[in-house]
Amino acid sequence: MRLVTYTVNEDPARLGARIDDRVIDLSALAAHHGTALPQDLLTFIRADADVHDTARRLLAGDPSGRPAEAVHRLDQVVLHAPLRPGKIIGVGLNYVEHVEESSRSLDTDKELPPRPVLFGKPATAVTGPGQPILHNGDLTQQLDWECELAVVIGRTAFRVSEEDAYDHIFGYSIVNDISARDQRRSGQWFFSKGQDSYAPFGPAVVTADDIADPMNLDLELRVNGVTKQKSNTRHMLFPIARLIADISSGMTLEPGDVIATGSPSGVGAGMVPPEFLVPGDTVEATIEHIGTLTNPVTDAR
Repeated sequence: MRLVTYTVNEDPARLGARIDDRVIDLSALAAHHGTALPQDLLTFIRADADVHDTARRLLAGDPSGRPAEAVHRLDQVVLHAPLRPGKIIGVGLNYVEHVEESSRSLDTDKELPPRPVLFGKPATAVTGPGQPILHNGDLTQQLDWECELAVVIGRTAFRVSEEDAYDHIFGYSIVNDISARDQRRSGQWFFSKGQDSYAPFGPAVVTADDIADPMNLDLELRVNGVTKQKSNTRHMLFPIARLIADISSGMTLEPGDVIATGSPSGVGAGMVPPEFLVPGDTVEATIEHIGTLTNPVTDAR
């Protein structure tokens, strides 16, 4: 399932499933068939397998049996960030070529890290597809991009082994790990990466059963139509299972939490000369089988 959070006009946000150029309202579809489904994604993630199976069954049914009030054309709705995570765990230096370019441009260690490098982004950093990335010239002149596969946790995970890690994943999405490179403080990344709008997220969460191999997905990021990043998740230094095992060794991962699994090379700071985002730019982050997350850059002042 390709799950989205959407609004129509001024109505409250709803949970939908995108199928081609249509968004199907899951709650309205369920009500038409005499049952019930959650109206928001976080509640849906927390629900048991029977609820998820009901949604799959109803979506697989004859499209002619869908009530008109449950079906919207994609161009009739506004997509939002799929959910507001309880926490976003970022992973730094998780692609070998990015380790090398970071050592040149960001003064990080040139040696490969022996364990995942972790940092946090607050929920207030989340913004949705089509929403602005805020450029505050009083705080940064080095606003940078990073296209990353987002892992959405589906089951509580604490001290999980690598072998069991995938049992705790609900699905996958895209996070653009926006960074103000000139706002690192004594080597700490929180303010550099945690300001408002610095976690564009979406446009959908694709359930794990619809991604055959998350460790073999093409990634690409474009600024104003020009490709800046192009790689594949198979080049991760620490694969998804290792990340979940490492993070959960001392931190409880809860349903709806998001792991941003790291950026490949091609960030602006690594360009020669460096390139950074400015108001008027448009950033597109694409991951195979998930979609494209598009955000404009606007002046925050």
